[in-house]
Amino acid sequence: QVQLVESGGGLVQAGGSLRLSCAASGSSFTANTMAWYRQGSGVQRESVATFTRGGSINYADSVRGRFTISRDNAKNTVYLQMDSLKPEDTAVYYCNADIWVGGRLNNYWGQGTQVTVSS
Repeated sequence: QVQLVESGGGLVQAGGSLRLSCAASGSSFTANTMAWYRQGSGVQRESVATFTRGGSINYADSVRGRFTISRDNAKNTVYLQMDSLKPEDTAVYYCNADIWVGGRLNNYWGQGTQVTVSS
């Protein structure tokens, strides 16, 4: 069984920074694409940033230039460095990963971590 465990959310003032972490745990697995999504109050969940195992990175237009996704394959961990935060970045942030387990590619979600940006 694979689990994604997130950490690093919190309350920050506009213009500040936060760093989110998401670690995949379990046995005998390989993480493929790892990504961050977010869901604000009353809106649909949206993709924030993705990082494929091959090294391709994509960002939502709303965060490009302010957020940086990175990953450590040895630790099966993905990070999201969030700088120049704005109140509209307030949301629950979710880690998502495609993970090979026993020859099958499965999709997993973390439990979510709250990020609140005050004006």
